[in-house]
Amino acid sequence: MAVPTPWNTRLELANAIFEYLEIWHNRKRRHSQLGWLTPIEFERNRIITVA
Repeated sequence: MAVPTPWNTRLELANAIFEYLEIWHNRKRRHSQLGWLTPIEFERNRIITVA
C-alpha cells in the first residue's frame, strides 16, 4: 500500500529536503569549524569584530 505524501513528484520532495537543510537545519546547527557557533552567530560576531 502506498503512503500518501504532500509531494506529487520526486523533484518536489528533493526541493523540500533541500529547503529544510539549507533554510532551517544548517543555519541553526552549530559547526565545529565556526567555533561551535551557528552560521548566523558567526556572521554576527564577524560583523561586530570587523566594524
